[in-house]
Amino acid sequence: MVRKSIETYVVYLRDVKRTSQNTLMSYQRDLNKMCKFFEENGIKKVVQVNEEILNFYVCYLQDNKLANATISRNIAAIKGWYLYMVKEGMVQEDLAAQLKAPKIEKKTPEILQMDEVVKLLEEPKGKNPKEIRDKAMLELLYATGIRVTELITLTTSQLNMQMNYIICNDGNKDRIIPFGLKAREALLDYLEYSRNVMINNPKSDILFVNCSGQSMSRQGFWKLIKYYASKAGITADITPHTLRHSFAAHLVENGADLKSVQEMLGHSDISTTQMYAKLNQNKLRDVYSKAHPRG
Repeated sequence: MVRKSIETYVVYLRDVKRTSQNTLMSYQRDLNKMCKFFEENGIKKVVQVNEEILNFYVCYLQDNKLANATISRNIAAIKGWYLYMVKEGMVQEDLAAQLKAPKIEKKTPEILQMDEVVKLLEEPKGKNPKEIRDKAMLELLYATGIRVTELITLTTSQLNMQMNYIICNDGNKDRIIPFGLKAREALLDYLEYSRNVMINNPKSDILFVNCSGQSMSRQGFWKLIKYYASKAGITADITPHTLRHSFAAHLVENGADLKSVQEMLGHSDISTTQMYAKLNQNKLRDVYSKAHPRG
C-alpha cells in the first residue's frame, strides 16, 4: 500500500535519519498529498505507480501554480521515498530518478540594517512577564542566528548561563553557539521574573513558554515578531528568518570568518554561507561607487 509505505518512510526519517522536525512535517505533508492524488486516480498500491503517474503528479502541482521551491521540495520528498523503498526491497526500480526539479531563482535574503535591529530588540519595553519573555526571545534569536524551531524548542538544559552559550541540535549533530551580554541580561530577567510565573508545569524543561504556560508554536512567534516590527516602524517584510540572515550578514560584515559562521548557522555546505560574503562585497561596491570622487 502507498499510504503504509509513506508511514514507514516517515518513521525511518524520524528514528534513523534523525531528520529535523520541520523537514519531517513537510515531507509527510507532501507525500500524503501525493498519496491522496494517487487514490483519486485509482492507485493504492506501490506496484501500480509508474513514471507516467509521477510525471502527471508533478504537472498537477505546476497547474496549481505552486512555487518552484514548493514543487522542488515535493520532488525531493518523492525521490527520498523511492530511494527508501528500493533500499528496503519494496520496489525494484527507482522510478523517481527521472523527475526533474524546476530551477529556483535564489532571492537576495532580506537583511535588516543595524539601526532597525536595535529598534526591534528595544521595542519590548514593558516589565510584565510576557514582554520580558519577548525581549529575551528576540535578543537570543539575533545573538545566535538559530532557526525559529530551534528557538521555541530550546530547553533549560541546553542553556549554559555560566559560559554564555546554547546547545542546538538540527537532527544531525549538536552545535554550540555563544551569545553576548545583551542576550544574557534579557535571559536572566526572563528566568528570574517571567518563566516561573508563566509556566504551568514546574517540571517542564522548555525554556520559552506561551501565555498558557505551554510550548510556543512557530505561528505564535511569527505573530510576535511581526507585532514588534510594526511597532518599531520597520517596513520590511520581516520574518523570524530575517533575524537569522541579519545575524550572519552582520557577523561577516564585521570580519567574522565564513567557517565560524557556517558552524554557528549549522549549514552542511559552506557554499550556503558564502552568500553573506557576496552580500558584503555588493555593499562595499555600493559604498565605493557613492563615496569615491571618481567612482
